[in-house]
Amino acid sequence: MKKILMLTTGGTIASAPTEDGLAPQGSNEILSHLGLAPMDFELEVREVLTLDSSNIQPEEWKIIANAIYEGFEGFDGIVVTHGTDTMAYTASMMTFMVQNPPIPVVFTGSQVPISVPLTDGVFNLISAFTMAMSGRRGIFVAFDRKIMLGCRAVKVRTSGFNAFESVNYPPVGTINSSGLVIHEEYLPDCSGEPTLNTNLETEVFLLKLTPGTNPRIIDMLIDSGAKGIIIEAFGAGGLQFIRRDFTSRLQYAAEKGVPVVVCSQCLYERSDFSVYEVGQKALGSGVIQGYDMTSEAAVTKLMWALANTEGREGVRELFAKNLAGEIEIK
Repeated sequence: MKKILMLTTGGTIASAPTEDGLAPQGSNEILSHLGLAPMDFELEVREVLTLDSSNIQPEEWKIIANAIYEGFEGFDGIVVTHGTDTMAYTASMMTFMVQNPPIPVVFTGSQVPISVPLTDGVFNLISAFTMAMSGRRGIFVAFDRKIMLGCRAVKVRTSGFNAFESVNYPPVGTINSSGLVIHEEYLPDCSGEPTLNTNLETEVFLLKLTPGTNPRIIDMLIDSGAKGIIIEAFGAGGLQFIRRDFTSRLQYAAEKGVPVVVCSQCLYERSDFSVYEVGQKALGSGVIQGYDMTSEAAVTKLMWALANTEGREGVRELFAKNLAGEIEIK
């Protein structure tokens, strides 16, 4: 019989009504409503955190990463319950902090507390446990009958049960009347030795560009201590340079040694700064392309890269590598 470790961190799935609204109640709230008798595995539960996921930040990522790494010993799979609002960030960060996991690590949660009769939590958990028993190595998100790479999952709906989508990458598995169907060709390469590295640079800022944005915001961010910047540009990679010239401010960032990663505001398909004049000007200013990465993956990879490499060129080299399926390099 396989042994599965469940790490709980709070979130909607473990929440119950209070005077101040729904609030996480801990692992007992999940266990009391789970009813997993038919499932053929041994389950151990460790309560790591009891937080609304809006309060899960870099400090908590380190705690979760350590708990996952410690759980590799003696278990066949790990399930992490987590609030949906920041699950994509946490799952993306685990992709970089905990590389080459020797067993499946599957994040899941719910849109409705598990105590509510119409909850989606029970089936999401069953999906996560099923993937955790599959033996496929990697960091995954299980939600609404889909198994997604942790670094490709994005929350796209606030209340629908199909809250997450796998962006720019097919789901690695689906659940249908035949059970769990795994698409082996989409699984990440986790053949190396497991590693744990929780070093982070948290002074990273994500800027969504809008028409008329004052490019001096780049100076302000750098002067206030930003060590890295991600810009969500227009379309395939547009940055304005008439009247409000972003390219000159990107040059300022380069002079200050601050890496700037630029990706697209469009949820789907890749950015390509070689297509238009505006994009080529940005490339000439030294930006790092995010290509088809999600914003969550770009933010977390930049935090991790800044703490584990030397300078802008070191960050550039890491962003040119596909570490665990987060980017397609052509």
